Amino acid sequence: MEHKIQKANIIMALSSLAVIVVIICVVGIFTFNREEDNIIQGQAEASEYRISSKVPGRILEIRVTEGQKVNAGDTLAILEAPDIQAKLAQAEAVRTAATAQNAKAQKGAREEEIQATYEIWQKAKAGLEIMEKSYRRVENLFSQGVVSEQKRDEAKAQYDAAAATEKAALAQYTMAKNGAENETKAMAAAQMRQAEGVVAEVNSYIDETVLTASIAGEVSEIFPMVGELVGTGAPIMNIAVTDKMWASFNVREDLLKDMAIESVQKAYVPALDKDIDIKITYIRDIGSYAAWKATKANGQYDLKTFEVRAVPTEKVQGLRPGMTVLMNK
Repeated sequence: MEHKIQKANIIMALSSLAVIVVIICVVGIFTFNREEDNIIQGQAEASEYRISSKVPGRILEIRVTEGQKVNAGDTLAILEAPDIQAKLAQAEAVRTAATAQNAKAQKGAREEEIQATYEIWQKAKAGLEIMEKSYRRVENLFSQGVVSEQKRDEAKAQYDAAAATEKAALAQYTMAKNGAENETKAMAAAQMRQAEGVVAEVNSYIDETVLTASIAGEVSEIFPMVGELVGTGAPIMNIAVTDKMWASFNVREDLLKDMAIESVQKAYVPALDKDIDIKITYIRDIGSYAAWKATKANGQYDLKTFEVRAVPTEKVQGLRPGMTVLMNK
């Protein structure tokens, strides 16, 4: 009886062992098949651009939330920059003064000033005529021996002085009538343009306090809170361009045989339970820091890893950054 029990136990043990061996073989077969399938796992990616300002300021208002869709031109945030407003007031004051100076230079002297210089010239001209007549008389008398040479010289000096006065008065009148010199006018005009340029520059800084979206997308991250100070160029938020998505894979070089730029591959998105077609657009060695598959122990060589990027041939509804994308090889 005991012998029969031992025999039954041995048979049961052998049967159990056989079942375990069969299970191991089945698991091995499926595992081997999966390895042969060479499922390459990647993930969906999207381009992002960063929103920042050229000027420092305090966050006055944030008009969007994370995950919100935005269109090009939408206002995202508003900064408060009182220093820039003060600079604008200064620049506008300088522009006003430069504009007035330029107008004065271009217009020239007032009518009253021109008339006054004309009258002074006429007075000097009349004085010159009188002094000329007096000098001629004295010169005639001197030639007749009636007056001394000293008297003749005094009359000549007075005549020359009157001629110089008349010439100076004429020059003043001519200058008032013609206005400022061309060089002065050009300088005044240049100063006005310079002031206008400064105002335009400050206005461009003020425009930077209103941050807008340059490309349609989705707000992926917002960094500061309302009331916080941000510096020049500090990131305020990131916008993901969801209309331009791709899938990124890390592929061993022994699996690159059928992968070429512009080739179309089959892929599967588990989150959407959907098969898609993707076109390879980028293949590049990801560097020596990347993982290598060591095979030298088998007398072969190390296999390097490459980054492969592919874009869907058609827009995939619901595809979002971070979703897993599987590609069979």
